[in-house]
Amino acid sequence: MTRSDRNDATTRPRLPGDDLTLEDFSGLAGHVGGYPYVKIVFDREESVLHFIDSADGTLHVKYVGCEILGMSIDELASRLDSFNDDVYRNPDRRFYLGTLALHTRAAAEDGDRADTFLSLETVDVDTMSREMLRFFFHRVREHVDPALRLVLKPAGHQQEGYLADIPESEIPRVLSHELYSTASFVPLSAGAAHGRLRVYRSEEEYRADPEPLEWQDIVVMPRVPEDIPRVSGIIHTEHTTPLSHINVMATGWGIPNAVGIGALERIDRAGLAGRWVHYRVEADGGDLLLEAAEPGGPGEARPALAAERITVDLPDLAPTAVTPLSELREGDHVRFGTKAANLGELTHLLQHGSPRWLGFYQLPRPPRADLLRYLARQLGLPEDADAVELDDAVRILVKEYAHVPRGIVLPFSLQQGFLDSSPELRAAVDRLDSALRDGTPPGEEGPRTEELCLDVQRLIRTAPLPEPIRAEVDRALDRHLYGARVQVVRSSSNAEDLPGFSAAGLYESVAHVSGPEAVLDAVREVWASLFSPRAVLLRSQAGIPLDHCRMAVIVQEQVGATVGGVLVTCNPLSPQDFRNVYLNISPRSVTDVVSGRGAPLQYLCNTMEGGSRTVSLGSAATDLDAGTKDLVRRLALISRLLQAHFSPDETYAAPVDIEWAIDGDGVSLLQLRPFRTAG
Repeated sequence: MTRSDRNDATTRPRLPGDDLTLEDFSGLAGHVGGYPYVKIVFDREESVLHFIDSADGTLHVKYVGCEILGMSIDELASRLDSFNDDVYRNPDRRFYLGTLALHTRAAAEDGDRADTFLSLETVDVDTMSREMLRFFFHRVREHVDPALRLVLKPAGHQQEGYLADIPESEIPRVLSHELYSTASFVPLSAGAAHGRLRVYRSEEEYRADPEPLEWQDIVVMPRVPEDIPRVSGIIHTEHTTPLSHINVMATGWGIPNAVGIGALERIDRAGLAGRWVHYRVEADGGDLLLEAAEPGGPGEARPALAAERITVDLPDLAPTAVTPLSELREGDHVRFGTKAANLGELTHLLQHGSPRWLGFYQLPRPPRADLLRYLARQLGLPEDADAVELDDAVRILVKEYAHVPRGIVLPFSLQQGFLDSSPELRAAVDRLDSALRDGTPPGEEGPRTEELCLDVQRLIRTAPLPEPIRAEVDRALDRHLYGARVQVVRSSSNAEDLPGFSAAGLYESVAHVSGPEAVLDAVREVWASLFSPRAVLLRSQAGIPLDHCRMAVIVQEQVGATVGGVLVTCNPLSPQDFRNVYLNISPRSVTDVVSGRGAPLQYLCNTMEGGSRTVSLGSAATDLDAGTKDLVRRLALISRLLQAHFSPDETYAAPVDIEWAIDGDGVSLLQLRPFRTAG
């Protein structure tokens, strides 16, 4: 056993049998995600287990290379890939690398004592076999105080499979999702706020409160619903997902947002409900920070979003035909909205490929020259495969597994033609616009503007639809969606998916639509959603003028999905993680994920070395089957390629958010948009 002497930069071994105690662990531990941890290395050649002083975040490979093997930093960097292969992939390796984390489960209500234990975990890229895992666990067990319970935490689905045949009496284990479900703190977006704490024990209690939420409020409830107005901070007291609409919007707003299990009890003890507080969430913190504060005065600054006006591209209202998705490209967003333009670009990409889609893997990631060898491994190619071979393999992967359901798009000009066709409707829109210019957004000083919003929506639903518009939509349905018995009708505005203003869940989509008349009714609902009081309020707070906003409508064939979900090509819970794609998965529908109503399965899929793991089962009783897991991993790899194509610059680093559904042996891609990370 080794540990660092804090008065000396070197390390020194302890005598065999000098076991790690809880006191030793505390002296060596670093912290990540609220858990104390200690990195370990077992040297098979010397039969020595090293416990590394982990407070400074020393990497395993640096410790092995520099402290044990005597390499210089430059020498290690020059051969990093081969060194990693030796310590993580070589079946006859000298060094076994792992991490011990300390966990404490709260006492149960039946009077059982709190459970404190250590988990042993390898990194997710480690290819240890079943027997190597067994050997490693027993060696570590021999060097840990017998009074400390030790369990093995599989690093991914492959290791879970290895352990399935080993009795728990020999190797006790804990799965990632079991630990996640007991985590008392999950930072969703970092930040700080000074505001009034509004506490609700249930959504019903929130709905019954006659006093509306205001911009300076910090709202606390089990799961914050997606239709709240702009606030200064959010605390969920039950587990939720970073990808629900409200949490995506909170990230765009730049406000602190976290899961805080036990926050209600803490607030009650301190008497903070209804009081002004300082609230802070740190990405690497162990708990949310909440303390009483003096009330804000009349000059209290509003959140940054209100001060930084959001820029919207002006809509092109030149007469434009209803157009099939397959004919749109990314630049068509000024006529058809961002969502439709991205789907059109995606449709073309899946059919014809892209010169950019290898970009993420082609860029240098020092000390590596690039990541192409990792992509080659995942595609089943030799590590020295050239760009042409990689491009060919990617085309095959994408064409075999991914597609965009066919559809048509009603342009901005069609909505404008409808608004102009009714003098009463046109006058109602003008009255609303005038009220907003006077500075009375709905839900604040001007309840009259809320009535004006509702009046515009009523007229959109009831005003006669001009025959030329009706005929054009009918012709497009017949020509491009023949044989599609059920459609989904989606929004596509120019006032969404913007930096600082995602508008996630703000506008309507209507599913399970059958027949031309039902399609036209759904189109009206989508058009009307542009004028909902909440949409108008949030855009007004962001400084987006009403007359700059238009709504196109996507009508797509609805796919019959067995599994659906949302993914982002980053890890929102660990911003430094460039390897993993984070997925939320529902065995029912995408809506369950984004609405926040259900608790989805949560996955991380490594798009560099491969592999995946279940972060949370959510409300599901069981995990996905092996075939679906394999398809999800392929989807994650495809999403990384799409990220590169849609990146706004040559860093290829900007993550994307994709809604998807598994239909048989393939994946339908339903939506793609930028994903704005906190900070």
